[in-house]
Amino acid sequence: MRRRTRSASHCPMARPGIDGGRAPREERKRKRRGGPTTERRAESYGPKRPRGAPAGTPAEVEERADYFDGLPDDLVVSVLSKLSSSARRPLDLISALLTCKRFHGLGHHPLVLSKVSAGCLGVRANTWSDSSHRFLKRCADCGNLEASYMLGMIRFYALENRGSGASLMARAAIGSNPAALYSLSVIQFNGSGGSKNDKDLRAGVALCARAAFLGHVDALRELGHCLQDGYGVRRNVAEGRRFLVQANARELAAAMTSWPAWQKQPRQAAAAAGATSPGCCPLLSDYGWNVPAPAPHPANRFLVEWFRERGWPAAASAEGLRLCSYSGCGRPETRRHEFRRCSVCGVVNYCSRACQALDWKLSHKSECVPTDLQALDGDGAPAGDDGPPAVDGAAGTD
Repeated sequence: MRRRTRSASHCPMARPGIDGGRAPREERKRKRRGGPTTERRAESYGPKRPRGAPAGTPAEVEERADYFDGLPDDLVVSVLSKLSSSARRPLDLISALLTCKRFHGLGHHPLVLSKVSAGCLGVRANTWSDSSHRFLKRCADCGNLEASYMLGMIRFYALENRGSGASLMARAAIGSNPAALYSLSVIQFNGSGGSKNDKDLRAGVALCARAAFLGHVDALRELGHCLQDGYGVRRNVAEGRRFLVQANARELAAAMTSWPAWQKQPRQAAAAAGATSPGCCPLLSDYGWNVPAPAPHPANRFLVEWFRERGWPAAASAEGLRLCSYSGCGRPETRRHEFRRCSVCGVVNYCSRACQALDWKLSHKSECVPTDLQALDGDGAPAGDDGPPAVDGAAGTD
């Protein structure tokens, strides 16, 4: 008996309207559950999101966007350069570099390091390390004149590397750094790092004149005393007096700028008589005003702290070397009897006439006592005079 087969029209897979029987099993299951079809799902969820794109609506994505990553590197370097040039202490720049990895990388850009200010480069002697040395060296290599001067002073006087220190200061002086020019003039006046025969007074006066032209107050004062005494230059008392008055005027302008409240200070009659207010000195005796003592340069502050930690001047007395008696200088002798002593008392000694004039007004005027009667008849002046006594150049013998 012949077996009857089911007709194709009775086969559910071949019924028209169900995608010709080719619908996938997942689609059929979705239909039985009542879920959306492929077409309806595409309409409800929108276009497919590319791989790696942030999830969420466009408004949410825009809210979470980090616009700092989109800034160009040149703009970030320019901002960091402004920060480094205006920073007053190293912590200001270090805090910015530790903010993120990008700041840390771009903070070592040569343009940023070349703009670092003197206050930001002002390392302290108690925190001196190889990393501090490398940072100053890297800034100097990037063309930072202040870093070249500071590292030169530290190497020349503190680390006793005379050649390298002098070359770094000369590099800063070529770039017209006033402090470097004045320091090199002091080296030329004293023959520091060599013998007495290495003194070059004319070179010292030329360097000092260049620094004075750039507005360095100590150089103006040094040049004025050189002209008054005929030291390394033809004597001209009137011109020397003019430079000294100009130095006082610049000091007055600096004090008024840094301390606005000082402008309201009334004129004190006691200042003209030599009396000083607490923390002030009558450097402007020409105008009868007391001004705050000038803040030392970070390089000089480093030298003062460096030798103080090593027991100077008591530790140096056995070797016969002395420090400059002005508390804001810190320069030591590189050979015995290099500095000149006070011609009245013979106790204090100075690396320059500018340091002697500052120390005379600050403290030595009330402490200077002649050792004998001959000191009052010579070049020195008694302690009550307005001007400082002359320094005795005869002491600078080897």
